[in-house]
Amino acid sequence: MSLLDCTGARISGCWSLRSDHSGSGEDSLDRLLPPTGAPRRKSATSLSKSEPPLLRTGTRTIYTAGRPPWYDEHGAQSKEAFVIGLCGGSASGKTTVANKIIEALDVPWVVLLSMDSFYKVLSPEEQALAATNDYNFDHPAAFDFELLVATLRKLKQGKSVKIPVYDFTTHGRQKDWKNVYGASVIIFEGIMSFADKELLQLLDMKIFVDTDSDIRLVRRLRRDITERGRDIEGVIKQYNKFVKPAFEQYIEPAMRLADIVVPRGGGNMVAIDLIVQHVHSQLEEKKDLALLASAQQTQPLPQTLSVLESTPQVRGLHTIIRNKETCRDEFIFYSKRLMRLLIEHALTFLPSQPCVVQTPQGHEYKGRSYKGKGITGVSILRAGETMEPALRAVCKDVRIGKILIQTNLDSGEPELHYLRLPKDISEDHVILMDSTVSTGAAAMMAIRVLLDHEVQEDKIMLVSLLMAELGVHSVAYAFPKVKIITTAVDKSLDDYLHVIPGIGDFGDRYFGTDGCNSWSDEEDQEQPSY
Repeated sequence: MSLLDCTGARISGCWSLRSDHSGSGEDSLDRLLPPTGAPRRKSATSLSKSEPPLLRTGTRTIYTAGRPPWYDEHGAQSKEAFVIGLCGGSASGKTTVANKIIEALDVPWVVLLSMDSFYKVLSPEEQALAATNDYNFDHPAAFDFELLVATLRKLKQGKSVKIPVYDFTTHGRQKDWKNVYGASVIIFEGIMSFADKELLQLLDMKIFVDTDSDIRLVRRLRRDITERGRDIEGVIKQYNKFVKPAFEQYIEPAMRLADIVVPRGGGNMVAIDLIVQHVHSQLEEKKDLALLASAQQTQPLPQTLSVLESTPQVRGLHTIIRNKETCRDEFIFYSKRLMRLLIEHALTFLPSQPCVVQTPQGHEYKGRSYKGKGITGVSILRAGETMEPALRAVCKDVRIGKILIQTNLDSGEPELHYLRLPKDISEDHVILMDSTVSTGAAAMMAIRVLLDHEVQEDKIMLVSLLMAELGVHSVAYAFPKVKIITTAVDKSLDDYLHVIPGIGDFGDRYFGTDGCNSWSDEEDQEQPSY
């Protein structure tokens, strides 16, 4: 991409985009400076642990810690995330520009990564210098570029990462780091975003935010005094000694590396619209929901699939819960019976080893015992949660995790909304539970999340009451080492991706949220995760 300077002048034959409103959008000194006697906040961090991973706009919510749902036939992410690098002087408005881009993009899953999170941990001597505003935080050496590059590379690949939480009052990292997942678009901002060659290679678009030095100084005064507990003398001392020289030596020369130069920060909507148009052009290709396993549809069901034997009892239970006239109480009762049988069947696939015990009569009994460190059950909310009691009933002290994946009504794609997994899950055998699996998209996302938490693929069992053949093929094709266990496999899906003949919306029937005690295919249904 050619260099775009959105300033209003045609430079070297390049585009020029700027509305001729000189001074419009700039901050007045009176408005930017903190009011006299304004209370200081004693502590602030660049990434607060309690800060929700979302950006709310006037009409919608954009999740900033999500992940793209689609993976190729090998279970790997089919396309790397698009990474936008934002560079500019301190308090130039980089974060504001980033949020404006996110809002205008209309992409549900983004990650906003701040370079402030990657300041190095200071030694006691450096801590003392920082306390007197004599430590240079505006030098490339102040940043942990090795960790930053490794983190951004993993995010671009769609993998989960842990982001350090930097405390500007103590000049150190907090004990707990923040979990972040890859997304369709990653926006990375910082004063030294263009200062490292490896880092530059990861950026698909490079944007420089150019703001007047006086405006930047006023903004920095306001931020450091009100948010970081600094005094005005210290802020000015640090600015003159480190910030201004660093801008002139390292940051301003990096403008030549930018694809787009944006003056006036978030107020320049012409430049932001240009950026958004380019990003949209890079995100046009979408995966068709059915393409993943279409090539496998004509193949026999995979060997990793185990279907509970269709005894008269199992057949009878299916007859009751599939019947649309079955009342809710009976639906719950007989579903629980079937879940118990399914979980008992799934446990037979856990590894075991020979062991010898002494009976009360003093004789040896040659038996079997579980061969593994632990067992964790993970339910895909909400319907998968109904299977937890059955697992707890047969596995004493089993640990439980939860994943919330819902289908986007507009795109039809699964989206990760919530995640809570036990610590050290990587060494456990994991029983992943969902009531029904149709396309397998939600199950594949859940499996990918487990793999990101270093659970071994051959230690994952997907357990579901009912599955469609498409879902079975999709999961088995993407993750050939995952064991798939169910009580029945139905042949097809309807136009709404419901399993046919199916069971209806299991969550609605179980929790009574369908508005009545019986099921009707013509009734309105919530959008489950498929």
